[in-house]
Amino acid sequence: MKIIVTNTSSLPIYEQIASQIRNQIINGELSGGYLLPSIRALAKELQVSVITTKRAYEELEHEGFVQTIAGKGTYVSHQNIAFIHEQRLKDLEKKMHQVLQFADDLGLTNTEVHEMIDLLAKED
Repeated sequence: MKIIVTNTSSLPIYEQIASQIRNQIINGELSGGYLLPSIRALAKELQVSVITTKRAYEELEHEGFVQTIAGKGTYVSHQNIAFIHEQRLKDLEKKMHQVLQFADDLGLTNTEVHEMIDLLAKED
């Protein structure tokens, strides 16, 4: 499992960790039953606080990507990753509709919205 944390990202560190683990699960790099490093081991490896890694694992558990078994560790869930991915796509569509409505309220054209998205994508 490879995780890179950067101080130049606009995302909080726990979100960077959760996002990278989430993406590795969705892409099939981490499969159901895979034992994640302990919270302490991951914190030590990434040189971040235990609270930060704990928060990342809690977020992933809340979303159904991992499950923690007391005394054993945190494992990638055997849940249907395709279903979770589909739910996340629906969430993205909902947020995009909100953005488009907001842009419409501001009088922006679709071309202007596309240009803004392209500019933001290039910044990352």
